[in-house]
Amino acid sequence: GMPEDLDGALARIQDELFALGADLATPAEAKASSKVRRVAPQDAEWLERMIDRFDEEIPPLRSFVLPGGGPAAAGVHLARALCRRAERATVTLSRSEKIGPATVVYLNRLSDFLFTLGRVLNHRARVTEQPWVAKAPDS
Repeated sequence: GMPEDLDGALARIQDELFALGADLATPAEAKASSKVRRVAPQDAEWLERMIDRFDEEIPPLRSFVLPGGGPAAAGVHLARALCRRAERATVTLSRSEKIGPATVVYLNRLSDFLFTLGRVLNHRARVTEQPWVAKAPDS
């Protein structure tokens, strides 16, 4: 299972993602609009505070690291890839629909949070991060 300090954070994020889905699914002019909880800038600010807190626990990045490691960290890195995809889809949606301005910011911060969380999980499990080494182009 997840360590307790992460369990609560992930439960909160899960709740916020349901709110984000409802936010995106409900146009501002819809009848039900007043009943829908909208994603707010402070939701993303909370993620930023969490990132800062967890960053103190891990060594600074010296290079790009490959996603992976222990099972929990690998799952978190997969979630981050899906979050990036959701962010791109939401940006595309914003070109044709009027969406809450905080939704894209939230998804962007969430993928940063998930990256940091993956590093924290590997660090706590004493899993060494694999730096990405760029191969020279074939000559």
